[in-house]
Amino acid sequence: MEFVHKPILLQECLDFLNIKPDGIYVDGTLGGGGHAWHIASRLTKGGRLIGIDQDADAVFAAGMRLQEFSDRVCIVRSNYREIQQILLGFGIKKVDGILLDLGVSSYQLDASERGFTYREKSAPLDMRMDQRQTKTAKEIVNQYSEFDLYRIIRDYGEDPFAKNIAKHIAAERQKKQIETAGELTEIIRHAIPQKVRANKGHPAKQTFQAIRIECNRELEVLKDSLDQMAELLNQKGRFCIITFHSLEDRIVKTGFRNFENPCICPPDFPICVCGRKSKGKVITKKPILPSKQEQEENPRSKSAKLRVFERSE
Repeated sequence: MEFVHKPILLQECLDFLNIKPDGIYVDGTLGGGGHAWHIASRLTKGGRLIGIDQDADAVFAAGMRLQEFSDRVCIVRSNYREIQQILLGFGIKKVDGILLDLGVSSYQLDASERGFTYREKSAPLDMRMDQRQTKTAKEIVNQYSEFDLYRIIRDYGEDPFAKNIAKHIAAERQKKQIETAGELTEIIRHAIPQKVRANKGHPAKQTFQAIRIECNRELEVLKDSLDQMAELLNQKGRFCIITFHSLEDRIVKTGFRNFENPCICPPDFPICVCGRKSKGKVITKKPILPSKQEQEENPRSKSAKLRVFERSE
């Protein structure tokens, strides 16, 4: 299957990155190279784009797509949390822009063998972004305690029926190991009241999201990476992040706000004594959403939100 991921909020990202032809940019979630191709096409030979992705299929596909820009593009198979070490490996200390698109690619969703989808009954419970890692969704579903399953479905899936879903999973796996997406989906379906199922989306969506986030430590990686990424920006450098659910967006919103106003002094203090200095300003006071036309042309863009921060020092 071809690695396809239609770049979401493409023009908005390009505009906000404010690309300089001789600048240095990082696409930390390269995917199939959709955003990266348009960034690279705006660079001259003096500019550079570092593309990072932990998915081997994405790295291969992006390499093919960006081949014409081989004089200015470098691709690394890694997680964006390693960005500082990656850049130092290229002799780069600062960059002019960083882009993160935190969505799961269409390829990953549609390739049933990757196990991200709840729509393919025979799909294995995998969900690894980086197939070099050993932990899979199958391990989480079959080996996590009932309480830990409840916790991740509640916190990462924000499902009001998290406790009952965890209870049903724990009961079913006592009979046999849960192997496929179809088996897990049926368990989830029986854990949610029928009248509720009739009025909400696919009953497994939130649980699958929660397990995927846990499997890949997505929120932990995002939270732990924001500070170092902000430090890597040149003056006037831009940091663009596209999120797809409220948990990610909350982390980004809070992180950017703290970069702009890091002071922890009590409000009644006449002057700041904590010594924390602003790193810059939030460009998007409210998140940028896809246009109605984009949402119609690409339904997977509907939940996307773009936030932008600019370094000032």
